[in-house]
Amino acid sequence: MTPQEQLQQWIQDSDNIVFFGGAGVSTESGIPDFRSVDGLYNQKYDQPPETILSHTYFVQNTEDFYRFYRDKMLCLDAKPNAAHLKLAQLERAGKLKAVVTQNIDGLHQLAGSQTVYELHGSVHRNYCTKCRAFYGVDFIAEGKGVPHCPACGGLVKPDVVLYEEGLDQDTIEGAVRAIAKADVLIIGGTSLVVYPAAGLVNYYRGNKLVLINRDPTPYDGQADLVIHDSIGKVLGGISL
Repeated sequence: MTPQEQLQQWIQDSDNIVFFGGAGVSTESGIPDFRSVDGLYNQKYDQPPETILSHTYFVQNTEDFYRFYRDKMLCLDAKPNAAHLKLAQLERAGKLKAVVTQNIDGLHQLAGSQTVYELHGSVHRNYCTKCRAFYGVDFIAEGKGVPHCPACGGLVKPDVVLYEEGLDQDTIEGAVRAIAKADVLIIGGTSLVVYPAAGLVNYYRGNKLVLINRDPTPYDGQADLVIHDSIGKVLGGISL
């Protein structure tokens, strides 16, 4: 039995699947991994992405933060790919119980997924730091400079977890519950090196841990099935 056939079998036999995904799921929709730095990047920015996307930098260099954020983090033309669409289909079929994602682009919801735990938040939610008023992504995308709340003048901040900030407790607990109860855990498009998110894998207690990633990960040895290939191709090839 090929790895793809084995995956097909496990999906067919289960109605309690959880998917845990990272940047690789979105790069196949044309969203660049923000950590990838090229020559063009260095002409525009003096600091590495991890520095700019930190809480300290946000507070101290707010205007530069938003210049980078609008330029690099808002990919609003991206469309869900075969992986996003198949996961939404699996949920509708009653097989997939949750998507846990490290991505902030909202593509799982755009594809139709309902239960999505966004560990690092979402560009589609923005809140005034003073009066907590909500603003959609267009408010940030179409604005210039530092966005301020029309209602009270407070600073509007994306609901995205920056470096040095903690993850949302309710989101973490929901993700942990789903993973701990899962029969099949499919991990895709993540190198599993970003903590604390990567540590969630350790809550899985089953014996059908599937890793789909183009490159090897530190967890390959622990997985019950490893497929080094495109996540869109592998999940897109699953028939219901």
